[in-house]
Amino acid sequence: MKTLNDPKNYKKNIKAFHPKTNYFMNCLKAFLVGGFICLVGEAIQKAYAAFTDYTEKSAGNPTVATLILISSLLTGFGVYDKIGQFAGAGSLIPVTGFANSITSAALEHKSEGIVLGIATNMFKLAGSVIVFGVVSATVFGLIRLTVNNLLG
Repeated sequence: MKTLNDPKNYKKNIKAFHPKTNYFMNCLKAFLVGGFICLVGEAIQKAYAAFTDYTEKSAGNPTVATLILISSLLTGFGVYDKIGQFAGAGSLIPVTGFANSITSAALEHKSEGIVLGIATNMFKLAGSVIVFGVVSATVFGLIRLTVNNLLG
């Protein structure tokens, strides 16, 4: 006798209860929000170049720092989470998404104190990302060095 709880038919039975995903709208929202974040970054970079001693090239680092600060503040006020729910990957892929994830981890554990709560949990996530970035940069740097030595 077949029942609804039969594990073999679970996927088939549950499919009727899943909401339909609108992939086009999800992609459009991600594209628009991600593009807006990049547009804000470009505006900040142009402002640094216009109003400070930074050149167009050297304004990149303070621009990233400013985007991280803005994202962290928006996360603290609960705004960035709403943006993330609306835009999905459009808000997660830029550096602002990384700042959001670090700030969220810190805020979750603030009741445990500054050192053991905020700092420890904030750098759990950041540490793995930084290590991956350093290791992958080293590997690709060695590959590039090897290719350049073989060709040149």
